[in-house]
Amino acid sequence: MAEIKIEQFPCREDNFGVLVHDPKTGVTASIDAPEEAPIIDVLESKGWGLNHIFVTHHHFDHVEAIPALKQRYGANVFGPASEAARIPGIDEALSDGDHFHFGNLRVEIIETPGHTLGHICYYMPEAGVLFAADTLFALGCGRLFEGTPEQMHMSLQRLAALPDDTIVYCGHEYTASNAAFAVTVDPQNAALERRAEEIARLRDAGMATLPTTLGLEKATNPFLRPDDAAIRAHLGMVDASDAEVFTEIRHRKDRF
Repeated sequence: MAEIKIEQFPCREDNFGVLVHDPKTGVTASIDAPEEAPIIDVLESKGWGLNHIFVTHHHFDHVEAIPALKQRYGANVFGPASEAARIPGIDEALSDGDHFHFGNLRVEIIETPGHTLGHICYYMPEAGVLFAADTLFALGCGRLFEGTPEQMHMSLQRLAALPDDTIVYCGHEYTASNAAFAVTVDPQNAALERRAEEIARLRDAGMATLPTTLGLEKATNPFLRPDDAAIRAHLGMVDASDAEVFTEIRHRKDRF
């Protein structure tokens, strides 16, 4: 795997800030821009500038700090083309299948409609890292503010097709509540039970539950497992389609 430095830190109430640094070229990017002060604090503590902001979607808690950071650092702002009008200061509009280089590393764009219609994820195959923001969470997925369950199901399946050892950074620390829900739809999953216990220990210690890996999510995240026989039996949906099972899980989470 290519060398890369990643700093994850809390922002706002439950957002994560993430900075990505290529030590070979010295370039640094922020994944979204949830809050100005914590991002600046980490940049200064590391002695990094800010060359780019990689925006995943237009929601306020992901774009609020763009104007201030762009003014301070002259950062180049990337974001989804279909949401460009709602992203302040955007310079580069990106669509599914686009790619560019961050330092010496290739960055691939994966459109993942569901949470919003234009949500994109940033995938660095050489580093084995996916920045999934509010599409895929540890043990969960984003609430469907704009898209349909079918769209989100397909988006998650696209992400699940990446290698199992892919490291996943997400937009929020929702894992404890996601774990509490996951066991209600997948109660016989021993790996999930062990993971829920570990999550409780981490949160009790004030530690982050992220990043995660795609392999761990595929083993324990019910939103990636609508084809699982035990989940289907528990939900009474043995003969349903994967999309129908996913939709039921998402509706149950909305009411949880």
